[in-house]
Amino acid sequence: MSTIHGRMLRILAPCAACVFALSACTAGVPASSSLPQSDDPVSLDPAEFTTEIDNPYWPMEPRTRWSYVEFDPEGGELTVDVIVTSETKTIANGIEARVVRDTVYRDGEIIEDTFDWYAQDAAGAIWYLGEDTAEFENGEIVSREGSFEAGVDGALPGIALPADPEPGMSYRQEYYAGEAEDNGAVLSVEELVEVPYGRFESALLTRDTNPLEPDVAELKFYAPGIGPVLTLDVSGGSGREELVDVTTVPDGTGTGPLGSP
Repeated sequence: MSTIHGRMLRILAPCAACVFALSACTAGVPASSSLPQSDDPVSLDPAEFTTEIDNPYWPMEPRTRWSYVEFDPEGGELTVDVIVTSETKTIANGIEARVVRDTVYRDGEIIEDTFDWYAQDAAGAIWYLGEDTAEFENGEIVSREGSFEAGVDGALPGIALPADPEPGMSYRQEYYAGEAEDNGAVLSVEELVEVPYGRFESALLTRDTNPLEPDVAELKFYAPGIGPVLTLDVSGGSGREELVDVTTVPDGTGTGPLGSP
């Protein structure tokens, strides 16, 4: 998954935000029986889904933009803009999804650009339904690796965030064999985290892994009413991605073709 929700950090270097606690790194009793796992098929009724996403840990109000910063090993910065667009897309499995634009820049030049597709079920869980992604060098597309759509070529939808996260929950985030196989697990809902955008209590903490990259794992923090605020690489490095601002953008922002947001 290529959004802030699931993108494995591209860098391994420190920066200035502070995390005050990782109190629930010992998970509680698993509560995952109703959440999709691995390559298990699911039967979803499109009538039970909405593009109006109001899960408190990641409310996706159209025209919202989250701006993040990363730091490369030499001290250079990557910037990331995640925009909830006004557009929707009907996925091959019949579900109408909200289109979210995720664009990564280095020195003002786009190096990765993605349309992600999300919908919320009747219980309040956010489902991840696929992505159209591209990596760029010198303004040219060099890779489309990771693109998939639920219902096409065996690709399956997954959970971006459960409706009522509890420590011990685990779930598939996405599944397209050999291309996109991220998994998530809830560690805590009681974290305290500080980033440039602010200091937040009662944050959700998840751990994301990918069997295609077994040496990579990330911790992600979601602030209630805000969304993702901090991602930490925990696989021998100190990569970080931190929220620096949340703004409202004009209608239509983020709807241009890949490479031209």
